[in-house]
Amino acid sequence: MKIIILSRKKTFYSTKKIITTAKQKGHKVIFVDPMKCNVVLGKKGLAIYYKSRKMANVDLVLTRIGVTFKDYGLSVVRQFEMMGSKVINISRGIHKSKDKMRCLQLLAMENIPVPRTVITRELKNLVKAVEMVGGVPVILKPLYGSQGIGVILAESIEAVESIIETLWGLEQNILIQQYVSESKGKDIRTFVIGDQVVASMRRIAKPNEFRSNIHRGGSGEKVELSEYIRKIAVNAAKVMELEIAGIDMLETSDGPLIMEVNSSPGFEELEKVTGISIAEKIVDYAVSAAEKHLYV
Repeated sequence: MKIIILSRKKTFYSTKKIITTAKQKGHKVIFVDPMKCNVVLGKKGLAIYYKSRKMANVDLVLTRIGVTFKDYGLSVVRQFEMMGSKVINISRGIHKSKDKMRCLQLLAMENIPVPRTVITRELKNLVKAVEMVGGVPVILKPLYGSQGIGVILAESIEAVESIIETLWGLEQNILIQQYVSESKGKDIRTFVIGDQVVASMRRIAKPNEFRSNIHRGGSGEKVELSEYIRKIAVNAAKVMELEIAGIDMLETSDGPLIMEVNSSPGFEELEKVTGISIAEKIVDYAVSAAEKHLYV
């Protein structure tokens, strides 16, 4: 099978592992940086060129593009979809999940539990907004971002006002979100492929850090999930229209709260903690899905 891996760098652990695994299984694999693609359309139809090479007769496209990608990367993904390739994940799913507010709105609409969250652009509304999510401390998050970048714990209303005014001045829209103290710098990362949670771990923040992201120095430990939590994770991925997703959730006494859905989740620490080859599960699932797509 002819497979394209869409990613910014070959050297990213997850990208590299997927490429190696797919090649070991006998597939022809082409690495493509979407930012170096030419998207072409006209009377002769649709085409994509990568470094002057036409990308034709592609059976499967695996997207490994993060939330920082905006219109250009999504245009490349969309073009592959229109050209008839099986694409995992599709552009619509990536677009839904990359905007944190839109993601939470869609989940809440489907009665999937999420943290209390407010967005406002009026300084006079800040005190009320903070009260709506349970009072200080609160979590402040940019609408776009990953790996915990830009996420701030504000412990007073004065800090909230100062931080948000500064970020508004930089044309950043900010989520105000409840701080779940009982999570104590921990969360759960579940990895969903198709309609299954294939692996999960509890992420633990390093000392004096509330963000548990592995890129922020956090560590992982294996965790067993209840069937209820697994079902919520799978449903969250379905709402986002993602066949492969990382679902991050907080543990509370009232049950899990979905914080974020990642359309291009890393899995280095997850493989290390669980001993499961996530790359192999991705390739096997994607190839099977592409085969079904070819014969429809």
